Amino acid sequence: MQIIGRLADQPEVSATSTGRDITRFALGVSSGRPDENGNRPVSWFRVASFVEGAQRDFLTSLQKGTQLYVEAEAKMDTYQAQDGSNRTQLNLLMRNFEALSRPQNREPSESTTGAESNTNAAEEPLSGVGQS
Repeated sequence: MQIIGRLADQPEVSATSTGRDITRFALGVSSGRPDENGNRPVSWFRVASFVEGAQRDFLTSLQKGTQLYVEAEAKMDTYQAQDGSNRTQLNLLMRNFEALSRPQNREPSESTTGAESNTNAAEEPLSGVGQS
């Protein structure tokens, strides 16, 4: 599966039950026509990765709102919810990624001079392609 979306939050690393590190994040993918307020529907995808080293460091340094291209294995899993009902969930295991652009709106504290305008905060390509 290939998707392009924006990070819902900064990726987080945690340990699996076997002690292996796993990086998890969510991507929001806009689709369809904008409504009367200009907002487009968003689908959310949960992504997991076992990427290590410099690639993991790069991935976990990306800010909320960063646009990513992700190639992942997709698998539908069925599980039983707490209420006893059966649920199905799409799980994505990332194989490759590329950071396409920075967030459109940066926080003022992230500016180096304080005089930086929003025009510089528009989507700027990021250097460094991460591959797993």
